[in-house]
Amino acid sequence: MKKPKWVIEKERGKRAAAAETVWLFGLHAVRDALMNPRREKLQLVLTKNAADRLGDAVAEGPEPEIADPRKFPAPLDPGSVHQGAALEVRPLDWGPMGDLCHAPPGEAPSVVLLDRVTDPHNVGAILRSAEVFGARAVIAPARHSAPETGALAKTASGALERQPYLRVQNLSRAMEELREMGYRLLGLDGEADVTLEGGLAGASADPVGLVLGAEGPGLREKTRDTCDTLVRIDYAGPFGSLNVSNAAAVALYAATRR
Repeated sequence: MKKPKWVIEKERGKRAAAAETVWLFGLHAVRDALMNPRREKLQLVLTKNAADRLGDAVAEGPEPEIADPRKFPAPLDPGSVHQGAALEVRPLDWGPMGDLCHAPPGEAPSVVLLDRVTDPHNVGAILRSAEVFGARAVIAPARHSAPETGALAKTASGALERQPYLRVQNLSRAMEELREMGYRLLGLDGEADVTLEGGLAGASADPVGLVLGAEGPGLREKTRDTCDTLVRIDYAGPFGSLNVSNAAAVALYAATRR
């Protein structure tokens, strides 16, 4: 019996995901990936100096290829500041969103949802802030978002190994699932009538999802409509624009102060 087309496509997608690998680079990103038991590590390329600086962490990965720094063989973009260290890995699997974001009674955690934020440097910085302020996860759509890359990992400075970064098939559906779990969804919009403080005050005892859009277009209409409240970060002067990673840090800090 011939398999349906959707079954064939699903199996093909699973095979492609299994074959996907990422080259991490830079001393911090490589060290933290080597020390992460959840990471599947495939190839390690180091200069002698980088191997010395990584020390005992080298033993946590595959046998390293010691490379000439003038002819570094890892397949990286020419502009990558690799510091003599590169590690090929498989992307992390954090498991189901419901397990990560479950909020028992009496707890009010936060998550960050990113609507088409494609710049890996912004996402890396958001992962760092999310780790610092204890967010359960950073959630983004599988398409039109920054994938797990070496540039993202280097900007995250190790946070990618510890802070769940989930890429879901449908962001609005994930938001609805979080609402069913008790989360209050606050969408950041510079022209909103309600301040961030006001929105958080209205959700003082609830888990909170902080929803941020790409710089320029902001939140898409469907995402805006799925939020419970649109909120703005108050500013003191006539210039009131923050980039998305800074806005995420401010919102996460405010959420911890409830």
